[in-house]
Amino acid sequence: MSGVPGANPLRDAQDRRLPRIAGPSGLVIFGVTGDLSRKKLMPAVYDLANRGLLPPGFSLIGFARRDWEDEDFAQVVHDAVKEHSRTPFREEVWQQLSQGMRFVQGNFDDDVAFETLRATIEELDKAQGTGGNFAFYLSVPPKFFPKVVQQLKKHGLADQKEGSWRRAVIEKPFGHDLESAQELNHLVHDVFPPNEVFRIDHYLGKETVQNILALRFANTMWEPIWNRSYVDHVQITMAEDIGIGGRAGYYDGIGAARDVIQNHLLQLLALTAMEEPGSFHPKALVAEKLKVLTAVELPEDLGSHTVRGQYTHAWQGGEEVPGYLEEEGIDPKSKTDTFAAIKLTINNRRWAGVPFYLRTGKRLGRRVTEIAVVFKRAPYLPFESGATEELGGNALVIRVQPDEGVTVRFGSKVPGTSMEVRDVTMDFAYGESFTESSPEAYERLILDVLLGDANLFPRHQEVELSWNILDPIEEYWDKHGKPAQYAAGTWGPAEADDMLARDGRSWRRP
Repeated sequence: MSGVPGANPLRDAQDRRLPRIAGPSGLVIFGVTGDLSRKKLMPAVYDLANRGLLPPGFSLIGFARRDWEDEDFAQVVHDAVKEHSRTPFREEVWQQLSQGMRFVQGNFDDDVAFETLRATIEELDKAQGTGGNFAFYLSVPPKFFPKVVQQLKKHGLADQKEGSWRRAVIEKPFGHDLESAQELNHLVHDVFPPNEVFRIDHYLGKETVQNILALRFANTMWEPIWNRSYVDHVQITMAEDIGIGGRAGYYDGIGAARDVIQNHLLQLLALTAMEEPGSFHPKALVAEKLKVLTAVELPEDLGSHTVRGQYTHAWQGGEEVPGYLEEEGIDPKSKTDTFAAIKLTINNRRWAGVPFYLRTGKRLGRRVTEIAVVFKRAPYLPFESGATEELGGNALVIRVQPDEGVTVRFGSKVPGTSMEVRDVTMDFAYGESFTESSPEAYERLILDVLLGDANLFPRHQEVELSWNILDPIEEYWDKHGKPAQYAAGTWGPAEADDMLARDGRSWRRP
């Protein structure tokens, strides 16, 4: 029982279920009319309010080119929330939230609009009691990042008054190579202190990604074999079954490797390979991830150990789909990769000689993201030669999405008289083991921004090291040949299978 006057005597300090609630604050979303904002950010804000995790006077300001009134904006948020929110719609939650909603119209180079934004923030500060605490979310195309950040500085919107904070939230991509990433970091840090800049990699907000740390460091069964003595190789896959949709303008010239490997997959590699941190303090976590990214080595022969591909016209899921070069807005001579696979090694004692295979692609067999740690085969098998034909390597598979969970693959005797061993799997699924559903990644990340918790956000050093790894591969691809072709709906080009076959291995079929 707590002896503090006014404290809740039934509240147990050890209860980890009690949520952390954001203090007085507001969120400004630039590019509020875009898909990301409509489908993810606004529903996430509502879901946080519905779960009681936002302060009573929370404020939401939308900034975009559209000519709207505050009421129109509230209606747009209302419709987005009804369609995409995770939690049920409750009128009383909506009423309270909508009191703090405002809309500012203008272009990013429009000084009058930024003055209006400043006045709106000051008005909400008084009316809603936000304490001067505002996060600026740049849900805009990367080419506008510098302009928006400079305008925030010019109009004093980034100024931190004593006892309050101003934060910048930036969506990927953080640059398109090392040089542009360094420029962007320099520019943003000129306006906001590095600890107030939150780079969003929504993968790190997923429960399953955070579970990698729990799985490794809270259990004694994996850590002793999580090294070169027992692990044969690691495969990290992020596959999508859709094409580029309406993103031709963004995607062409960027490609799969820059879009996914540089951030999501290298972050997953860092979490899978890192040493145990001293604590889960952001600094301790980042220090271990940086050690891994610094130790990553590229293969000497980039031609044999990297593959890029482009999907071609085919039937997928019962419908005829165009090839990448036939998509609207794509140059028919484009060499942009829609599939990328690379082999990396980590030059440290734990992982020396263990290959990490990373692959990602559009229009593959199904939508799935997983990390497969494949163990070495038993050194001696006392079975008859045919008894273990259907036995692969033991594997621990962490499924990030969909069907979040963990699968263990191992050999078991087939029922019957003869001694035959075959692969079986043991599954843990989040949906079956826990009653509460996992929050959306953006719920967790927006709340962490408001709380100032930087644990799940890549630091600028991580971003720069990731480009350091990818840039030489992109330069090589630029000078050598064209992307290999693969039919939409398959698992990528034959060259990717050959890449592993040369090492005596094969891709896992997720």
